[in-house]
Amino acid sequence: MVVRTSVRTRRFATKLLDWYDRNGRDLPWRRRGKSNAKALDPYAVLVSEFMLQQTQVSTVIPYFHEFMRRFPTVRALAAKSEQNVLRAWQGLGYYSRARNLREAAARIVTDFAGKVPGTVEQLQILPGIGRYTAGAIASLAYGARAPILDGNVSRVLCRLNLIRRDPRESGVKEMLWKLAEEILPKARVGDFNSALMDLGATVCTPRAPKCAVCPVKGFCRAEAAGAAERIPRPRAVKATPVVVRWTFCIANKSRWLIEQRPVPGRWAGLWQFVTVEGEGGRPDLRRVSERLGFQITDLKALGRVRHALSHRRYIFEVFRGRAAGGGDWGARKWVRTGELSRYPLPRVHEKIAAMLRDSPRFV
Repeated sequence: MVVRTSVRTRRFATKLLDWYDRNGRDLPWRRRGKSNAKALDPYAVLVSEFMLQQTQVSTVIPYFHEFMRRFPTVRALAAKSEQNVLRAWQGLGYYSRARNLREAAARIVTDFAGKVPGTVEQLQILPGIGRYTAGAIASLAYGARAPILDGNVSRVLCRLNLIRRDPRESGVKEMLWKLAEEILPKARVGDFNSALMDLGATVCTPRAPKCAVCPVKGFCRAEAAGAAERIPRPRAVKATPVVVRWTFCIANKSRWLIEQRPVPGRWAGLWQFVTVEGEGGRPDLRRVSERLGFQITDLKALGRVRHALSHRRYIFEVFRGRAAGGGDWGARKWVRTGELSRYPLPRVHEKIAAMLRDSPRFV
């Protein structure tokens, strides 16, 4: 296919790439390998793109380094158990990404001989990879002429083209995908896509964009109209519901009772202290024992942990008590405090474990 680009588009790409060569972010997954100075490691790009879904770069970097240390290759990742991978992901959130990444690695080993595929079509076959992630991996790792469209790129394109509508609307999103493809250069597509992301992250920011130092301000219709800060239109703010949970740290002979969360669902497959939906007031021992399936005694309040997600806020009221006699433990396990690190815990329950360690001895 012959790629034709306008003079204006070529000038835009040249300006943006010149800026990127001087100002692009030094990110670990962008570093070139010693054996091929022109190529990125496709596996490193794959891991980073999964981690970067709904998570900021600054949060991802330390997790990326540790994850690559534990699982340095696709085959190493595919060979590990889901629990092992979830443990390495602990604290990063959105754990379905970890499960999908491990499943994708397994598929790459069985279907692609251990090599991360290089086309958008092949990549989208893999679990957890949609249109954006496929375009990012294909362009960054292999130089494929594939567009990308994340929040940063959407904002840049809306301002460049004076699009005042919400970029999350389906019709607007398709328009932006088309624009993202039309401005791709003939060469250095991966660097160009990285430059668009960096421009949105560091210059064309959601608030107080740095238009005065923007390398492509001469192409920006929003800047010319003095409307950059008002584009794109912000999403309407919705009330965030508050959900109360009761968490019970139950002791028996120097061990604590934990349970595995069901699959599917939030924090699926992770472990937690016994948790139920909260009710008004203080837990009643009889009712709580009935709900848990075993008798507890010496119930005391340990503290409160708050946890916010994008669409919901949680309040965990934490109690500790003792198990009186036996019970139907089911998939639950008794573990010592020092053994908790062997199990992948949601961040909330990591905080609860820290509360236990800091509290007076209770066995």
